[in-house]
Amino acid sequence: MDDANPRRALVTGASAGIGEAFARQLASCGYRLVLTARRADRLQALAEELRLRHHVDVQVIALNLADPGAPVQLVAELARRDLCIDMLVNNAGYGVPGHFDAVTWQTHAQFLQVMITAPTELAHRLLPAMRARGYGYIINVASLAGLMPGTAGQSLYAAAKSYLIKFSQSLSLENLPAGVHVTAVCPGLTYSEFHDVTGTRSLVSRLPRWLWMDADTVVRQSLAAVGHGDAVYVNGRANRLVKILFKCLPDGMALRLVGRRSADFRAQETATHS
Repeated sequence: MDDANPRRALVTGASAGIGEAFARQLASCGYRLVLTARRADRLQALAEELRLRHHVDVQVIALNLADPGAPVQLVAELARRDLCIDMLVNNAGYGVPGHFDAVTWQTHAQFLQVMITAPTELAHRLLPAMRARGYGYIINVASLAGLMPGTAGQSLYAAAKSYLIKFSQSLSLENLPAGVHVTAVCPGLTYSEFHDVTGTRSLVSRLPRWLWMDADTVVRQSLAAVGHGDAVYVNGRANRLVKILFKCLPDGMALRLVGRRSADFRAQETATHS
């Protein structure tokens, strides 16, 4: 990176977990940052820490990507502050526990907005400037779940992650010749707040430790992958082995296997409609 012209990265879902790890590692590399998430207090605390530790400019824009108007508001605020984005990290995400019909449609709609529509719209709005400069990176944080059969419980999660993978492949093919690298990264089980939010911490804690990765390692591998121009990158040897295993199995057998094990890491039921 040219120190006289430091790059700027936008990280969504930056207040915790993998998003926070992205912010920390990018700041340590000299990137200027724009951090966005719902929790303004946590963003401000992280921004102040990174400014003091790495002497980089860190901007905070707190908003909720579940709001359909949030991507437009975010890009408009970037323009108002005259902030040029060289790297987009679409990290914001969560899971909705329970069977599909046991969850309100409003909850599903907000999930789809955060997990599919918002990252797609942000890429669409920020990509033209990257192409014009002949330089840019887009990282879509997908999941190993997007490469495996869907499970019972959290019915839309794997589907949303699968979308990000296919979307990233197409964007990579379209934009790599223009100097813009697009990568879907596919971590598996990662130590973060994700399982606390979905109420599955007690379930996944019983899984073998060798299946788990830490967020710092996931981010380090992800930044290397997008730098190499990989369209899809599966984080961790264990996860790559799991991917190969399920790719080799007949579809029916793979689905039955996942169905038998899904209770180990997916909450099957949730509260009924209020």
